[in-house]
Amino acid sequence: MSRISTDQVKHVANLARLAITEEEAEIFTKQLDAMISFAEQLNELDTENIEPTSHVLNMKNVMREDIPQKGLPQSEVLKNAPDHQDGQVKVPSIIE
Repeated sequence: MSRISTDQVKHVANLARLAITEEEAEIFTKQLDAMISFAEQLNELDTENIEPTSHVLNMKNVMREDIPQKGLPQSEVLKNAPDHQDGQVKVPSIIE
């Protein structure tokens, strides 16, 4: 017995604004049924003594410490700006 119907597949496709043919709906129904079957197999596993994890790999933060540092001098920053005025980059107005 199929765990998902072709009508349900068509309904989900419609919600996602996807145009699918009858043949595609049949294919997707079989594929989704196989996925649901696999998920049901996972539910049969005994996980009673398994410690919860947030990730299967031992992950650690590899980012550097956020330490304030002196930035570039204003003259250095503005030297590549096509146009600047009063220490700020000047750009064309986009609002009339």
